[in-house]
Amino acid sequence: MLSNLIQADNKVQPAAQQAKGKKGKKNQGEDQPQQAVATLGPNVAGNELVFGVAHILSTWNDTFIHITDLTGRETLARVTGGMKVKSDREESSPYAAMQAAKDVYEKLKTLKINALHIKLRARGGVDTRQPGPGAQAALRALARLGLKIGRIEDVTPIPTDSTRRPGGRRGRRL
Repeated sequence: MLSNLIQADNKVQPAAQQAKGKKGKKNQGEDQPQQAVATLGPNVAGNELVFGVAHILSTWNDTFIHITDLTGRETLARVTGGMKVKSDREESSPYAAMQAAKDVYEKLKTLKINALHIKLRARGGVDTRQPGPGAQAALRALARLGLKIGRIEDVTPIPTDSTRRPGGRRGRRL
């Protein structure tokens, strides 16, 4: 703070006391620097619910948990089952989905988000319309960790007779 001090006549005075503004008044706010307070999440009171949207894509090969804000534009957290286990065959397991949900919860806790709307999705289209084994485990883990659950919605894409399923006219022969 030596740069803010002005030495005159062997007296050390703060710069704000030395500098005068218009009409001889002291400039206000120069004696203390302004400090901006940055918070990671929204400012909420007490038990107010702050919602996010959990997009859970569960296939037979992996489980994706993608948390966004309510508009869907801002990604808050994104974890997959493959990030939590070492072997490829365990990526879609319920255990990997639970570990991914736990990691998502830790990130949401720092952002002060305490409630989620769930959008559950399977592969869909010409592929299977049933969610994989990690979907229910991820949803249950998020609820048990203390997050409030708002709406649960299935957003699996359903074709309206636009493409043919693989297998041909006679279907898949076993």
